[in-house]
Amino acid sequence: MLAPLALTFVASDRPEAVAARERLTERYGSVPVAEADVIVALGGDGFMLETLHNNLQLRTPVYGMNRGSVGFLMNDYDEEDLLIRLAEADRTVIHPLQMDAWVESGEVHSGLAINEVSLLRQTRQSAKLRVSINDKVRLEELSCDGCMVATPAGSTAYNLSAHGPIIPLDAPSLALTPISAFRPRRWRGALLSHTARVRFDVLEPDKRPVSATADNFEVRRVTRVEVRERRDISLTMLFDAGKSFEERVMAEQFAS
Repeated sequence: MLAPLALTFVASDRPEAVAARERLTERYGSVPVAEADVIVALGGDGFMLETLHNNLQLRTPVYGMNRGSVGFLMNDYDEEDLLIRLAEADRTVIHPLQMDAWVESGEVHSGLAINEVSLLRQTRQSAKLRVSINDKVRLEELSCDGCMVATPAGSTAYNLSAHGPIIPLDAPSLALTPISAFRPRRWRGALLSHTARVRFDVLEPDKRPVSATADNFEVRRVTRVEVRERRDISLTMLFDAGKSFEERVMAEQFAS
């Protein structure tokens, strides 16, 4: 006999997600988020990230079912045997990145990123960045469209599109990946320890303005950005047995 789980269902604004929430709520019941043992998120990967961000204080395990367009972070949608699937699910623990971004006034804006922190040029001119790791300058000048620091969970997202490495979730590493690097032309990024402190200094910020983004939190016209992992924050995602996130990452590396 399965112990009863208190569930709450949340959905993106897509009609199919809203309809699924109504059916599942009627079938399994739903409690307020603060009382839930598991949050069931219905949507795509973007909505999963939104749900995880909204859950930073409670840190309740989140189980996603795909009712969106992209579902790498989601389980297959199935209304049957949900309690059994949840009881047998594999748990994946992730840690977000802390972004501290300074602007010209000296004011600092901070945000958390589950996927990546990215810097992007704001105009037609390339960005020029100085890159330091643990207070040591590693690149005096990187001319590029941008650069990012990605978590293992985010390594299959924007990082992969920018030709960055896929990182297994249990690897204590971060990806430092350039976006359309012009000089040094052959620099393709680096794998860093998860304890690394990354600093970007924006060169010529007036002439070449740069924005910084932690997932969906953006700061415009930054002058300096520092990134580090928040090991003190743990978020849990649930995946169907035999379809863990680690297995998905492994399969992605051998996809044709």
